[in-house]
Amino acid sequence: MATPEILRHEPDIRDFTAGGTVFNAGDSADAMFAVVEGGVEIRLDGRIVERALPGGVFGEMALIDAQPRSASAVADPGTRLEVIGEKRFLRLVSQTPQFAIQMMRILTERLRRNSAR
Repeated sequence: MATPEILRHEPDIRDFTAGGTVFNAGDSADAMFAVVEGGVEIRLDGRIVERALPGGVFGEMALIDAQPRSASAVADPGTRLEVIGEKRFLRLVSQTPQFAIQMMRILTERLRRNSAR
């Protein structure tokens, strides 16, 4: 899951030097994230279902369907994340077809991987 090129230099960076929760299942969504350094575990019902590493993105599903977060995201110590707010995300989808295609590819890749399990 490579970070779409257009997101590589977002100005909003959050540092998780001690690790910690990025968001919990059930939270409302106002942003998606791209991993700059470190890693993030995506957890569903206490088990790890995905791991986002540098270049990976996560948290976009809740922006797409306007539903609460379906899983929790927990950062490793030393993780840095680019934050892509909902308004920016929607603007990118509507104005940059290549970004929208990349996001669909990421979602499709996840769906195929999870279906194979």
